[in-house]
Amino acid sequence: MAEAYFPEPEGDVSDAESLDVNQLGFMCGIEVHQQLATGKLHSRQPGDLYDVTMETLPDDWPRFSRKLRAARGEGGKIDIAARFETRRNRSFEYVQSPNSGLIELDDQPPLTHDTDALKIALTTSALLDANPVSLLQTMRKTVVDGSNTSGFQRTTLISTGGTLQTTTAPVGISVLCLEEDSARKLDTYATDSGECVIYNLDRLGLPLIEIATEPDVKTPEHAKETSIALGRTLRQTRRVRRGLGSIRQDLNVSIACGDRIEIKGCQDLNWIPRIIKLEMARQLHFYRLANTLRTELSLPLLPSDRRQDDSEIEAQVEQKVAEKLPLELIDVTKDFSNCQSKMIVNGLAQSFTMLALPLPGLAGKIGTKTVDAEGAQLPRLGRELAGAAKLAGVKGVFHSDELPAYGIEEEHVESVRSSLNLSNSDGFVLCLAPKWQAELALESVLLRARVAWHRIPQEVRNVVIKKGAPEDGTTAPMRPLPGGARMYPETDIPSQKISSERWQSILENLPMTDSQRMARMDEYDVSSDQKEQILARELDDTFVDYQNDLPAKAWAAVLLENDEVDPRISSLVLSAKEQGELTRESINDVIAYFADKNPELNQILAYAEEHGLKPADESQLADIISAVVADRIDFIKERGMGAIGPLMGVVMQQAGAADGKAVSALLKQAILDLTK
Repeated sequence: MAEAYFPEPEGDVSDAESLDVNQLGFMCGIEVHQQLATGKLHSRQPGDLYDVTMETLPDDWPRFSRKLRAARGEGGKIDIAARFETRRNRSFEYVQSPNSGLIELDDQPPLTHDTDALKIALTTSALLDANPVSLLQTMRKTVVDGSNTSGFQRTTLISTGGTLQTTTAPVGISVLCLEEDSARKLDTYATDSGECVIYNLDRLGLPLIEIATEPDVKTPEHAKETSIALGRTLRQTRRVRRGLGSIRQDLNVSIACGDRIEIKGCQDLNWIPRIIKLEMARQLHFYRLANTLRTELSLPLLPSDRRQDDSEIEAQVEQKVAEKLPLELIDVTKDFSNCQSKMIVNGLAQSFTMLALPLPGLAGKIGTKTVDAEGAQLPRLGRELAGAAKLAGVKGVFHSDELPAYGIEEEHVESVRSSLNLSNSDGFVLCLAPKWQAELALESVLLRARVAWHRIPQEVRNVVIKKGAPEDGTTAPMRPLPGGARMYPETDIPSQKISSERWQSILENLPMTDSQRMARMDEYDVSSDQKEQILARELDDTFVDYQNDLPAKAWAAVLLENDEVDPRISSLVLSAKEQGELTRESINDVIAYFADKNPELNQILAYAEEHGLKPADESQLADIISAVVADRIDFIKERGMGAIGPLMGVVMQQAGAADGKAVSALLKQAILDLTK
């Protein structure tokens, strides 16, 4: 049967919400990276994270500097992403946190996998009905952006071929891996020869479970559903970290007329459908732009389906475009000698160079900023060119379609056009930076401009973030999409067999499902709100283990209010209260006092006695209440039950340590007796 190809794509790029996923040949898979709540994967260092910034870094944390170089993979090739990073000419400074040692510094060979982390990975595999590999072979994945001191990330394939059940449709699990997390970036600053990036090593080496799905996601909304389901499955292990940054979702998105794009930075799951739809619109826009440009050069049009691409034709187009857009960088600094733009004045004051890159035939094709009905920037070539330049470390570029602007007057534009000998159909890009950096930035711009005649490049993109949240759902280029050359065997970690007995033990000891946990909590007399909070905060095991025949509602309340304290202590303190040895009002204070002291019950009772926290004798309490009521008869007759509140304070002051609930009950009865 002949393979079906997609027709010419339809849809309005300015209305991403209206795009038809079926007509466009939408494909999508999800990658999830989840931190595990264990020690580090290959160093036995604790998995602590330190909330520090450049301003709060302790002075006694050591620092060291390093340059990284791309190594050839097993096949003798240098990975495209690694080659790109090398050209950025960056150096790195590492801050050694207390939980990083010689292995994190790459001064000692790594140890074998953390036992707990491996068990969690195998358990997750079982929950997804995946098949474990028979032999664990750790691989090195080339990473030269400085986030790994060694220049590579260690990753191990754990299982393949699972299935994630979702309401929309089942989603195949391609691979589940166990890998090291990267170091955390603290700052970046410029030097005379390039950028220097500062990393904190506290996160480096934390275990990550990486789950990659098959491209079975049906719609942008299904992508969100799939991400939620993956997160829920991982949390069933009760051994994953919670909180911002502990789980990261990557989206692999394509349409038939585009190509595969990996989108990182999708922290807010509610944004996933919007991000995907905007990426579909971006790919559609650049497919149409490519064919417009090809028509102007009398070149064969791109087919509507990338499977129909002809490599010989694309090579011919590439040659023609390279001839049309040669690498020609021209120093136009003198053309801006009288420019009053603050950006340019400040740059020239630092001896920056203004370089210009001519773009023949691209006038009017680079585009200016426009937004859709929801405020998202519409795709345009100018934004892609600026993104390419920023990868070289510059803050941005100027291009002809948006000038005059930014304080650059028409006279400066005409002067540049004259210096470059451009016609009205030609465009240009300007970059103001140290000369070496401006050259690198404009080389990146040129390469991206040449791609405008082709299908979009396969690359990794990042969601544009503003104030910690997606700005509008659009993305910016991050790096080329890595290829197979980045992987090669790790020789310092011996391979490890997964025996059938070990796998069977995993299968026989799977964690409870969400529905099973809900059913278990239903057996206890707690409020619906308490139950929901306990389950959401993953406290149900703790609730059950330390309930010890305590009143369920009271134990739930104490646990929820003191969830960061050893539950054994909270349970003992509540036991003291239930024995009548501690007032209800003092429970949390006593828990706080003993939080780091590991007490026994007798110590808690002694503390309550010593500090007057034992409830007053009921007969004594009744006498106090009788006296208070007798002194305030007129007030009580005037206010009725409204007198309880004011009188509570009076009684509690006279009674000292007293149970507020008991006081309230006795006081209520006394008022009732008086007002009959």
